[in-house]
Amino acid sequence: MNKMQGKVVLITGGAMGMGQAHAHVFASEGAQVVLTDVNETKGRETAAAVKQSSGSALFLRHDVTSANDWQAVVAECIKRFGKVDVLVNNAGIFISSALEDTSDETWDRIMNINAKGTFLGCKHVLPAMQKTQGGAIVNISSIYGLVGAPGAAAYEASKGAVRLLTKAAAADFAKFNIRVNSIHPGVIATEMTRTMLQTDESTHAALGPTLLARPGQAQEVSKAVLFLASDDASYMTGSEMVVDGGYSSQ
Repeated sequence: MNKMQGKVVLITGGAMGMGQAHAHVFASEGAQVVLTDVNETKGRETAAAVKQSSGSALFLRHDVTSANDWQAVVAECIKRFGKVDVLVNNAGIFISSALEDTSDETWDRIMNINAKGTFLGCKHVLPAMQKTQGGAIVNISSIYGLVGAPGAAAYEASKGAVRLLTKAAAADFAKFNIRVNSIHPGVIATEMTRTMLQTDESTHAALGPTLLARPGQAQEVSKAVLFLASDDASYMTGSEMVVDGGYSSQ
């Protein structure tokens, strides 16, 4: 308990799914959580639930594809709490589409949120972390940033970009005592995967080669995110942590 006591943790895409779970886990460990999302209704509900059950939380509306929004969110964190210790670049979308069926608009939307949003987060949190002479960034990629599969070309390209962006940021930010690592979840039971897990047949198809033969739970990913953000991972940067029930092991 209290691994994050006194830390200010900024979590994007925090209104639902894995981001919501991250907010609860970090708050329960003593962090001041700032969760952001474009979904204001769900975001405020999550912040209220975190405050009631886990600890401290603030919601801010935030479009991760907007540099102006990033500057405003980081500035508000500094204004209220004086610093940002941890950034979890969690915001992302999934749209299933084979490469030959992917429109320019779908490609751009996925890349803007998943890849550009992560790039902007790393870039705009840097000055705040430099002032406190250190910090940790955890970027949420995917097993599809490691392996390919049919029907999700743009998503896989975006998550592969997150994986290597993480390594590039780790190399650039090491001199500032800022660690940057990526998490690669497998099939996790959230709103994003609900349609994939509706029936036994669709669940079996989605799980594919997952050795543990079940979807993961969001909190199982959150505990890995917590580890990488905490001092327990003080000698880890540029690393990729896979939380996929064995999907990518074969």
